[in-house]
Amino acid sequence: MNYERMEALGFLYSIMPALKKIYKDDPDGMKEACHRHMVAFNMTVAPAPFVMGIAIAMEELAKKDHNFDVNSINAVKVSLMGPLSGIGDTFFWGIFRILACALAVGFAQQGNPIAPFILLIVFNIPNFATRFLCLKWGYQNGTQALVNMEKSGKMQLFTHCAGIVGVAAVGCLIALWAPISCPLTFTLSDTEIVLQDYLDQILPCLLPLITTLSVFGYLRKGGKVIKAIIAIVIIGFILGVLGLIA
Repeated sequence: MNYERMEALGFLYSIMPALKKIYKDDPDGMKEACHRHMVAFNMTVAPAPFVMGIAIAMEELAKKDHNFDVNSINAVKVSLMGPLSGIGDTFFWGIFRILACALAVGFAQQGNPIAPFILLIVFNIPNFATRFLCLKWGYQNGTQALVNMEKSGKMQLFTHCAGIVGVAAVGCLIALWAPISCPLTFTLSDTEIVLQDYLDQILPCLLPLITTLSVFGYLRKGGKVIKAIIAIVIIGFILGVLGLIA
């Protein structure tokens, strides 16, 4: 886990054995596949193997069909992050974790030494079962679904729709993770004017969007991540001290 690409490195490490098998006679294809799966990826861990299974199935299809659009692989991954994370967070953090902790606390209050083991067992049985089954379902169903879509000509439409969902998900992340606002206020004719209200009328979350696009443009031109981070810290500190942003 890192704050540049989130869980991408873990995702790639997990499917690496499958990629080595698929591209065992194609070193260039292996390098391209590794680069593909180093893009940002972040979701609840338990259902993540479902996406891994689909990704492996799509990599197999890409190896067999040179006309296959490899950009669709990451488009599908991004489109599934939000929905599966919502389900995973609800069950694993909202239900299983609370249930496991409640049972363990009951044993702990009685001084029973098996309390921590109860916590681990109750939480991890559905956790690891979900990982195993999701990988199997994602690979088997993903392979068949992709073959059917390829034959019917719906793959291009699916890729396009997945890309739209992915862009929408990125937009939501920008609004949630970059809560930048302008606290400036003016008084004109005994009327207080809040600048942020006018910015929201132009476009909600305009400042987070401008900031994100600026950083993205810098990185796309070959800029270094560490320089971008330092610039964000310095500029954010100066603007914050001047009261221009909050």
